[in-house]
Amino acid sequence: MTLRRLLPICLALSLQLQADAAPVKISALVEKTLSSHPELRLYEAQIEAAKGGQKSAAAFKNPDIQTGIGNWRVRDLASGEVTDGPTWSVTLTQTIDWPGRMALRRALAQKQTDIAKLGLDQFRLTIAGQVQSKAWQLLAAQEKTRVTKEVSSRLEQLASVLLQRDPAGAAPRIESKIIQANAMTLGAEHSRALNDLASAQFELNRLLGEKPGNALEIAREKLELNPPPPLDKLLESARTHNFELRSRMLEVQQQGFEVALAKNEIWPSITLQPYIQRQSNQTRETQTGIGISIPLPLWDRNTGQIESARARKTQAEILLNSHLSQLERDVASQESHYRVHVLELAKWPPNLLEEFRAVAAEADEHFRLGALPLATYIELQRQYLESVQAVLDSQLGALEARLALEQLTGTAIPR
Repeated sequence: MTLRRLLPICLALSLQLQADAAPVKISALVEKTLSSHPELRLYEAQIEAAKGGQKSAAAFKNPDIQTGIGNWRVRDLASGEVTDGPTWSVTLTQTIDWPGRMALRRALAQKQTDIAKLGLDQFRLTIAGQVQSKAWQLLAAQEKTRVTKEVSSRLEQLASVLLQRDPAGAAPRIESKIIQANAMTLGAEHSRALNDLASAQFELNRLLGEKPGNALEIAREKLELNPPPPLDKLLESARTHNFELRSRMLEVQQQGFEVALAKNEIWPSITLQPYIQRQSNQTRETQTGIGISIPLPLWDRNTGQIESARARKTQAEILLNSHLSQLERDVASQESHYRVHVLELAKWPPNLLEEFRAVAAEADEHFRLGALPLATYIELQRQYLESVQAVLDSQLGALEARLALEQLTGTAIPR
C-alpha cells in the first residue's frame, strides 16, 4: 500500500481519536512548544558554554612551583679543606598579563554570551511562528476537507439517484454522466484535501514533539488581519530589533575587541619569580629574592595577528551592511504582500462563504426539482469550492506575511 493511500487512513484514525479530545487554542500550543521543544536545550547549552568562557577569561593563570634538592660542597683554595652539606631551593613563577588584556578577553567573552542569548530569543520567535503557521494551515485544511466532502457527497448522492433511474433520451443520460464525472473529480479533490490535512497534522505534531498520529483538535479562532503599520516604522523596528542584525552588530564589536587584543599582545606577559634557596655545611646560607622576566618585542611585533583581526573586522562590517540592505528589502516585500492580502480580504463581505454555501445547497434542491440547468448547477458547486479556496489562500498568505514581518522586525504586528 502506497504512502498516499496510507495518509487518509491514518488521518481518519486520528480524527476518530480526536472525538473525545478537547479543542486546544493556538496560543496554548505555542506555550507548550516554547516550554518543551528539545532544541531549546541546545541554545541554553550554548549560553552556558559562553558563560563558562566568561569565567575562564576572568581567571588568572595558575602559578608554577619549582623545587630542587642537592648537595652543597665548598673547597677552601688556601687550605684545601672541603666541607659539604645539603641544599634546597623553591621557586614560584606567576605570569601576569599586560594591563588591559584581561579586560579585553572578558569583553570578548561577554559578546559571545550576548550572541548566544540572541540566538535563543530568535529561535523562540521562529518556533512560535512555525507553530502558528502550521496550526492555521491545519485549520484551513480542515475547512477545505469539509467543503470538498460536502460538495462531493452532494454530487455522489445525486449521481446515485440518477443512475438508479432509467433516463429516457440522450440529454438525461449525458447529464447523469456529467454529474458522475464531476463527482469522481471532486472525490479525488477530497482525497488530496485529506492528504494535505494529514501532512499538516503530522508537521504540527513534529513541532510539538508528539507522535505523528497524536490526536489533536484545534479550537476555531477568528483570524484578525489589520493593515500593517507604515513601512518606515517597520524598517525602524527591524533596524533596532532584528535578531540577526543585532547579532551582526555584536560580531563587529567583537572583532573590534579582537583587533585591540592583537595590538595589546605586542607587549609580552610579565613573569614574576619569587624564590628561596638554602644550603648548609659549616655555615647555613639562605638566599631570597624575586626575579622578573619580560620578553623583548624586538622581532615579533604580532603584525600578522593584527592584520588578520583587522581583515575579519572589515568582513564583519561588510556582512553587516549587506544584511541591513537585504533586511530592508525583505521587510518592504513582506509588508507589500501582507497589505495586498489584507486589502483583498477587506473587499469581501464577512459572511460571503456562508452565502455561497447556502446558494450551493439551494441550487442542489432546485436542480432536483428541474428548475435549474445542469451547467448552472455544476458552476455553482465549483464556484463554492473555489471561493472557499480563494479565501483560505488569501488568509494563509496574509498570515505567512505577517509572521515573516514579525520575524524580520523582532516585534509583534498589531492584530
